[in-house]
Amino acid sequence: MIKITSHVSIADYEITLSAIRAQGAGGQNVNKVSTAVHLRFDINNSSLPEIYKTKLLELGDYRISKEGIIIIKAQRFRSQDKNRTDAIVRLQTLIKRVSVTPKKRKATKPSQAAQQRRLDSKQKHSALKKTRRTPGCLNG
Repeated sequence: MIKITSHVSIADYEITLSAIRAQGAGGQNVNKVSTAVHLRFDINNSSLPEIYKTKLLELGDYRISKEGIIIIKAQRFRSQDKNRTDAIVRLQTLIKRVSVTPKKRKATKPSQAAQQRRLDSKQKHSALKKTRRTPGCLNG
C-alpha cells in the first residue's frame, strides 16, 4: 500500500513497475544492467476518489497521457531499488499536489498610511533628483 493522505492510499497491484536500461553515463553498468524504472499508473481504473481522478486528468502534466495513464521514468540513481522508491515518491507527490486545494485569495487594498508613505518617498526622491539638475537648465 502506498499512502497518499491519511484517508487515501493506492494498492500495490494498481501500479506497474518495469525495469529498463538507463540512459547516459555509467560505463559498462549502463550496458549490462537494467537500473532505470518505468512506473505506470492508470488513473481511470484506480481506487482513487473521483475528485482526485478529475483533478489529475485536468492537471495537464506531461507525465499524464491522453488515456489517463501516469508514466514516470526514474533513472536518477545507479541502483534499481533506489529508482523504484524514487518513482513511487514522485507519484505520491504528484497525487498529493492535487489533493491540496489552494486558499482563495482575498482582495486587499493598501492602508492609507502605506499609501502616504509611498507618496512621501516619491516626493523625497523627486526633491533629490531636482538637486542634481544643472543650474541653467530650461527643461525643468
